[in-house]
Amino acid sequence: MASPTAPPARQAPAGPAAPAAPTDLAALAARHGLTVSGARPTLPAYVRQLWSRRHFITAFATAKLTAQYSQARLGQLWQLMTPLLNAAVYYLIFGVLLGTADHVPDFVPFLVTGVFIWTFTANTITAGTRAISGNLGLVRALHFPRAALPVALALQQLQQLLFSLGALIVILVGFGQLPTTSWLLAIPALLLQAVFGTGLSMAVARVAARVPDVSQLVPFLLRTWMYASGVMWSVDKVVGDRDLPHLVALALRYNPAAIYIDLVRFAFIDTFTADRLPPHVWAAALAWAVLCGAGGFLYFWKAEEQYGRG
Repeated sequence: MASPTAPPARQAPAGPAAPAAPTDLAALAARHGLTVSGARPTLPAYVRQLWSRRHFITAFATAKLTAQYSQARLGQLWQLMTPLLNAAVYYLIFGVLLGTADHVPDFVPFLVTGVFIWTFTANTITAGTRAISGNLGLVRALHFPRAALPVALALQQLQQLLFSLGALIVILVGFGQLPTTSWLLAIPALLLQAVFGTGLSMAVARVAARVPDVSQLVPFLLRTWMYASGVMWSVDKVVGDRDLPHLVALALRYNPAAIYIDLVRFAFIDTFTADRLPPHVWAAALAWAVLCGAGGFLYFWKAEEQYGRG
């Protein structure tokens, strides 16, 4: 007897159709003109954006300068009194107690010029430490090139320096330094110094935005740098009178802060002659400005999409 035929195997029910390949979101966004929020623009585009915000930068700097001493009774007079009081303290310590005034001609103009010009550099760099952290509300609320903040704060310090130069000129004239055509040399020296300081300010702004503790360290670094920059003593005299290692002497002579201070002294003070400047001093001043100005700007731009996040 033939065996019964086995029933046909049941077919498994067909499942849902496999999903189509996901659409390339990047291509879709590009096709519709969408961009990543907060993405870093190209360098030429970033420069154009920064230039388009020039009116905001100048207004922000002026507003900061006006508000800086708004709570003080003497107001804007502190712009003059702060460097003058510092100069008075340094004169007492270095000029009187340590006898530096006996070895430096026209010591009061020499000292006051050094204090005013150094204060400009130090305040510009210090302002960079709070360029981002001190304006987080602005950074998180509005879209603009973040470099506008350290540039505006550097401009604020330049405005303050120009205001203080009036007092410096009065002191120089009072101590016998009458205006001459050499005073015009202070203009390119201060412009190069401003570019140098702005570049450093932007570099410090990026570091401080990532590591806030840097703002506590910067004052100590600046104080050490000040004592090595010939603010209260003559670099050329120390280098000439002491048998220093060649690299140490070279570092003292081409210290950028000392170079800008001495260029302004050369412009304003009759007895501060060219033989007290290092060789190729203007080339060195230009090189420091280009190196730090461009380098600091590029370094800051590289982290543009990180500011205000986290």
